[in-house]
Amino acid sequence: MAGPRVEAVPREGSAERLARYARPGTLSFAALPPLALYVHLPWCLKKCPYCDFNSHEWRPTSPEANVDALPESRYLDALRADLEASLPFVWGRRIHSIFIGGGTPSLFTPESIDRLLADIRARLPLEAGCEITLEANPGTFERDRFRAFRAAGVTRLSIGVQSFDDTKLRAIGRVHDAAQAHAAVAEAAAAFDTFNIDLMYALPGQTLAEWAADLDAALAYEPPHLSAYHLTIEANTLFAKHPPVLPHDDLVAEMLDHVVQRTSDVGLDRYEVSAYARPGHRCLHNLNYWQFGDYLGIGAGAHGKLTFPHRIVRQTRFRDPARYMAEAMEGSALAQDVEVARDELAFEFMLNALRLREGFELSRFVERTGLPIGAVESAMADAERRGLLERDLSRAWPSAKGLDFLNDLQALFLPPASPAKR
Repeated sequence: MAGPRVEAVPREGSAERLARYARPGTLSFAALPPLALYVHLPWCLKKCPYCDFNSHEWRPTSPEANVDALPESRYLDALRADLEASLPFVWGRRIHSIFIGGGTPSLFTPESIDRLLADIRARLPLEAGCEITLEANPGTFERDRFRAFRAAGVTRLSIGVQSFDDTKLRAIGRVHDAAQAHAAVAEAAAAFDTFNIDLMYALPGQTLAEWAADLDAALAYEPPHLSAYHLTIEANTLFAKHPPVLPHDDLVAEMLDHVVQRTSDVGLDRYEVSAYARPGHRCLHNLNYWQFGDYLGIGAGAHGKLTFPHRIVRQTRFRDPARYMAEAMEGSALAQDVEVARDELAFEFMLNALRLREGFELSRFVERTGLPIGAVESAMADAERRGLLERDLSRAWPSAKGLDFLNDLQALFLPPASPAKR
């Protein structure tokens, strides 16, 4: 797939960079999209063999050290400095949602999360009712810890359960067991009005009955939101080097059919290819991604997308936590700075928007990309002929077949390969 061109960030001050972002270009945006904030906390107790996120095992420096020795205060200082250096690029814009991801953010103490949110509120205006999500791992669960996160200002908890089966948890290298998973979900249900359970299917050796049991265990807690992801083998992971035996494609299709039917039976709406929610509990932060909104990303390896009057810019922070902290304290946390090319905007938009079962408004495509709708007419017509897309005069959305063959649908919007890309 074609991707954005990557170039090293020049050592320039905020004023110079802002001037570069604001210079005239081929695009013109009448209004800026909603803005979210993503905060990356990069450490975890153990790197899962399937994980390709920027996560780093915390290795204590002495046998007596423990997870409490995480450099929380120093990292929070770096986040604050990173945020302050970013303010000129989002000045005057309000934050609609905050997502604290990782890694395992629940390794950080509630006091640290409280300090983080206080630092954010002191520097950025938040919309009333701003959704604030924290990712949590059952392996870091302590009774009353989730309530303390709620008291710190977190409004939504996302729990990385993945499975309630001890055998399957060991097969995918998780640090928690089924009992911890049950205890964490029960505590989340008691502490939060909105919480999410993350499950994975197509695990090594998994049968349809085992997946059904996992799903039933999750649904017994009546979660307002459920995410169900197909385990895939990503490059540069332990599973890529030592692939496990996974269920065959026909069985995986049966697993997907089962979760779609079972969630529908209990009132969870499949609003995105892997996300199911009760009314009023959709993940607003992820919706902003899928609707091609903007997001400022701070923290080690964090990505961001920002719209300016004549261009869309993607930013990436330094990945290594130690280097990130050092660079952020010097006001230079950016590792990459990429302007999305005009001919790649349609694909980037569709890569996100077509994940939504409801699709997108045609006017939103124009507003968020700066392109005329005619720029994708040929590809939409092709997708419609193949039965992958449906549309009317105001909206386009993936068909049931399109959701099942989402990669094929999205690929129709790739830009033509130039000689240099072939």
